[in-house]
Amino acid sequence: MEPGVAYALAAAGIWGGWLFALKRYFDGVHAAVLTFFVNCSAIAWYVPFAAATRPGGLPALPPLDATAVAVFAATVVLGGAGFILSVYALGVGDVSYVAPIAKIVPVFVVPVEVFWLHASLEPTAVAGIAVATTAVYLANYEGGGVLEPLRRAASYRPAQLALLSAVLYAGSDVGRRLVLGDYTVPTRLWVPLFLAGIAAAVLPLALRRWPDGGVRPWLPVFLLAGAGVAVGEHVTALAFANASASVVSTLVNAQAIVAVLLGGLLLREPGLRRRLAAACLAVVGVGLIAA
Repeated sequence: MEPGVAYALAAAGIWGGWLFALKRYFDGVHAAVLTFFVNCSAIAWYVPFAAATRPGGLPALPPLDATAVAVFAATVVLGGAGFILSVYALGVGDVSYVAPIAKIVPVFVVPVEVFWLHASLEPTAVAGIAVATTAVYLANYEGGGVLEPLRRAASYRPAQLALLSAVLYAGSDVGRRLVLGDYTVPTRLWVPLFLAGIAAAVLPLALRRWPDGGVRPWLPVFLLAGAGVAVGEHVTALAFANASASVVSTLVNAQAIVAVLLGGLLLREPGLRRRLAAACLAVVGVGLIAA
């Protein structure tokens, strides 16, 4: 197995387990508080490792003009908002329901690239959007009329939050491509800066939603979760460094399948077969879009 493929599969397992952990272990913690402490923990784990494994320590930040700084800031804000909404979605819906919908991010990335970055739209991307849309339809199907799943997706709170988080993540992903590609920000520097930016952005909301009993009982869990996020970010970066983006994107988004299986088998969530089929369709759609 090629190293990039192995890293991508490992990342899918890590992020799928992370989605499950968000549902299973963080009930009662506000999304902003969770985001702040987990990101701070991930930085504390990641920075010493990144500095120790690169000669000369962390790389320097390249010169950025006003446009690059604005794109960087927008990428951070959109990524943080997308994560918070995904936590909200998991708080009110099953992980096996939310994951297939929240992982159709490329469906929204493609239109942004076409209309704003003037990218060409391949026939496979159109087919991928259709397949991923079918995944949302299947995840919402519970019998009834043909249009009932669409009405449910438009009115059901978990679906609304999952779709909106996918839209925000799409904007963040486009910004990430610009930051890492056009603006040449090194990956080992981008990861802690991105996590720190999100933590700073959500801090005012976290302070307003501080738990009445304090956060001390949650600190060990935050520390462990931060280690998982740090490993996930690093393994994902290794995957993109060792394999094509189309292959890595498809395999990493298989985290939806992992999350559906964990939610159905360990949390006894209903509709396992239907939601697993929806997750598989979402991954296939992502693969076609990335091809």
